[in-house]
Amino acid sequence: MATVGGLRDMQGTSNSLEIEDLGRFAVDQHNKKQNAMLQYGKVLTAKQQVVAGTMYHLTLEAQDGDKKKVYEAKVWEKPWLKFKELTEFKEVGEAAASS
Repeated sequence: MATVGGLRDMQGTSNSLEIEDLGRFAVDQHNKKQNAMLQYGKVLTAKQQVVAGTMYHLTLEAQDGDKKKVYEAKVWEKPWLKFKELTEFKEVGEAAASS
């Protein structure tokens, strides 16, 4: 059972269409707000928190020029109001090189 206000790991859902859409939304909104040109890569981890709606805590990969970087984003959603907002987006490091 989900605890109101508690974070719940969305293990196994990081490839779901809903999570991918949230990741793309976060990068698109960041690009618009910061006049940036990040290219969405993939969601690495996703957690959700029940608030007045749902707060999604995403760790995602995006391409910044010739470097893959890792970002943390928070997306607040209230589907019954058709409301979705990027509340936080920050770089946390470079992505590990894939072999």
